[in-house]
Amino acid sequence: MRTRMSYVKIFVVFVIAFVLNAFAAPLLQHLSSLGGVEASIALSLWCVGLFLVFGWACSKAAEGTVFPSFTLQLLIGIVLHDALSPLSTQLSLSVVVCTALAAIILKSGGDEIERRDFFQIAFPTVMIAFVGYLMTFFIMFPLLMWLGLDGKTSALLAAIIGSTDPAALIPTLKQLAFKAEYKRVANLSVAESALNDAVGAIFTAAIALMILSGAEIANVADLAQGLFRGDNLVHLGGQFLFGSMAGVIGWVGMYAFERYKSKQSQQGGPEAPYDFAVVLAVPLVTFVLAQAIHGNGFLAAFVAGLLANFNHGTHYFHGLLHSVEVKIESVAKPTIFMMVGPFVALQDLADTAVLGLCVSLVFIFFARPVAVLFSLFPTIVSLKEKLFLCAVRETGAIPLVLAVITVAQFPDMTRLMPLTAWVVIWTLTLLPALTPWWARRLQMVE
Repeated sequence: MRTRMSYVKIFVVFVIAFVLNAFAAPLLQHLSSLGGVEASIALSLWCVGLFLVFGWACSKAAEGTVFPSFTLQLLIGIVLHDALSPLSTQLSLSVVVCTALAAIILKSGGDEIERRDFFQIAFPTVMIAFVGYLMTFFIMFPLLMWLGLDGKTSALLAAIIGSTDPAALIPTLKQLAFKAEYKRVANLSVAESALNDAVGAIFTAAIALMILSGAEIANVADLAQGLFRGDNLVHLGGQFLFGSMAGVIGWVGMYAFERYKSKQSQQGGPEAPYDFAVVLAVPLVTFVLAQAIHGNGFLAAFVAGLLANFNHGTHYFHGLLHSVEVKIESVAKPTIFMMVGPFVALQDLADTAVLGLCVSLVFIFFARPVAVLFSLFPTIVSLKEKLFLCAVRETGAIPLVLAVITVAQFPDMTRLMPLTAWVVIWTLTLLPALTPWWARRLQMVE
């Protein structure tokens, strides 16, 4: 009975969103008539209010169902397409908000992994996050063209969906109690998801630059030649190098802050609520610093979180980190997932439904297993762990951010965002439900 009521709640939330969207036009027209700054403020706060209220409602309605809250938030955002339309005309604002929230999520992804444990799995992490990403990319590109997409859209979509997502992955892994000999697979999953998000951002930006420069992308040879020519390799290398350097500088800032908190804790002082500002500022400032020196900001945010790593063994940070997690779960993630809404209408989703399903199935059941098995072949990762990683392929917040950024650059690529949304919907719905069952089948959990 309780389960049935949970699904009724989901239905009610969607009905309310549909009705609100149907009658949003007169209200938005009235707010726009205010003119000038007043109109901008009113429309922006209207959209923020929708994100917060429906983000909460989706999280509440998802409890006790097979649907992750992220999937519901994404779909609700699309249902509210007209109500959120002010954001579709403010592309810069949408890009800035998504990028800032993604940097914070990646910083928290670095926090999740014990630094000492990461160094033990550094080689397989780099292999699956970098080599595995490249294999996924070059597998998906010709398959997307075979499914009927043009070369430029195929290249951008393959780059965008090649990233896993710590925002969706971490909650799934926290539900599993791995046996001692398999505990590293959780760290490997989170490390891959955070690191290859940076790889995905770098390659997506590189392909966007190729397209903007007028490069032809008609086949795999054209794509490889453009990506791996000398000047582009220098650019890609600089993104990794300077992004890592910015991350180290961010870590230095966090280390100084940790020393300050340690002294404060020894003196018995109360936890200052305004310390939250520093934890929030580090990924944002680190991101800006990386961009200023032509590095990758997403990589910088992850490196800063990984090296700082102050959530392990430092009790005086636990309350602060819990506060960060609450803000991410209640504000950052819902905002990113619902941000799809202004750019995708229900009709767009319906028109690409069959193609979206085909792309998702090929992605989950072919590209991912091939990439995992081949990229981890030279490592000591066991076969069971490899098989488990084949089923860990959630695509979520960071790919959506990359899609928003890309659509802002190429508004004529009308199928790019709906197809990204479909991959996110299918991977977030299927894989979190299958992962615990698969882990039990492989006898990896207690």
